Amino acid sequence: MQTLSIVIPALDEALNLPPLMKAIPVAELRSAGWESEVVVVDNASTDGTGDVARSLGARVVLQPKRGYGNAYRAGLAAASGDVIATGDADLTYPFDALPQLLRTFTMNNIEFMTTNRLLPRNRAAMKPSHAVANRALSRLSRSLFHNSVRDSQSGMWVFRDYVWRGLDVRSTGMAFSQEIKNSATMAGYRCLEVPIDYRVRAGEVKLNALPDGVANVLQLFEHRFRRTPQMPVVPSVGRHCSPDVVAASPAEELTRA
Repeated sequence: MQTLSIVIPALDEALNLPPLMKAIPVAELRSAGWESEVVVVDNASTDGTGDVARSLGARVVLQPKRGYGNAYRAGLAAASGDVIATGDADLTYPFDALPQLLRTFTMNNIEFMTTNRLLPRNRAAMKPSHAVANRALSRLSRSLFHNSVRDSQSGMWVFRDYVWRGLDVRSTGMAFSQEIKNSATMAGYRCLEVPIDYRVRAGEVKLNALPDGVANVLQLFEHRFRRTPQMPVVPSVGRHCSPDVVAASPAEELTRA
């Protein structure tokens, strides 16, 4: 039985957690050979997010230092699975698609898989201004890091646990999302991007568009010209890795030029 940790950062998401937890197909995952845990990171919530998550069967990690990256650092440190999947607590990401995503992940022998929300079918789920900003940041990211990531800001990833230990990710805020993708491709891990459905956000929007956008641009340049070399962690025995990757449509291998 393979083990999966589903790590979800949450800031004042108490109302969204019941439908989110219900959407995670634990029984289907188990039938497919995955024993799963849900790790909810309570990022200094004031609405009882941690208590609600705990009552629904999640393991709760408290992170008093606010910030998207800070929350992920705490959650990833606590995760015990051989494979880690992520997504936000705002009901935008398709946790119900995890069995399919994991099949793509394992069939293609991928180490880091990210997702693309910027598809015509998802247009109504994102404000036009946010879609334009996401595309602009993704285009800048591709030009600086010479990879083919179409959606640098997507918050749903699936990766093997050793990958996180091999990455130099420093962002404490929203730039964490682009940095983990660029770090994974720079380190030479086998990476793939796949399309997903994206849904309208439930509850209060936490994104501060202008300051977060400026911070992301600055982070891209800081990361691109960082002098610290990126060295991948080699998987230990039994991690089910081999050097061969079979590219599966419509997924796209994110090789560096």
